[in-house]
Amino acid sequence: MTREEKSQVIEDLTAQLADSANIYLADISGLNADTTSKLRRACFKANVKLAVVKNTLLAKAMESSEKDFGELPEVLKGNTSIMLSETGNAPAKVIKEFRKKSEKPLLKGAFIEEAIYIGDDQLDALVDIKSREELIGEIVGLLQSPAKNVISALKSGGSTIAGLVKTLQEREG
Repeated sequence: MTREEKSQVIEDLTAQLADSANIYLADISGLNADTTSKLRRACFKANVKLAVVKNTLLAKAMESSEKDFGELPEVLKGNTSIMLSETGNAPAKVIKEFRKKSEKPLLKGAFIEEAIYIGDDQLDALVDIKSREELIGEIVGLLQSPAKNVISALKSGGSTIAGLVKTLQEREG
């Protein structure tokens, strides 16, 4: 690889890092071609971009990025693959599901909207992170619940204030 090619790869990686709020680093070494193909397919279905990267080039891209990756560059040893996703927990879910049948990929570290996670022991914490859509869904559900109670109380209470209060008191008691 020439110096110009390396510079281009670093530039491309820097742009990818800048465009991604959720970056996972994983070790997929030792996977055979068939298993790697299955992993790539699982990533594609989950809208996760997977690419094998050279540690030195990724480290330089991290240095030139405006983001603070903290301790994350320290995990750049051995085989490294980068997983990029719009959804914070999507790569973690892919890894966890894939590990039901295989020992790898191993999570080396992750950068999730400025929070840094180091080590494979963080996988469950990352899986449990809720996406923005999941949070919005929960908030909407919580907001709708009291309104539904009031509407149903109005219907069963005969549409009077006294009936509404009586119905709501019965539900609490």
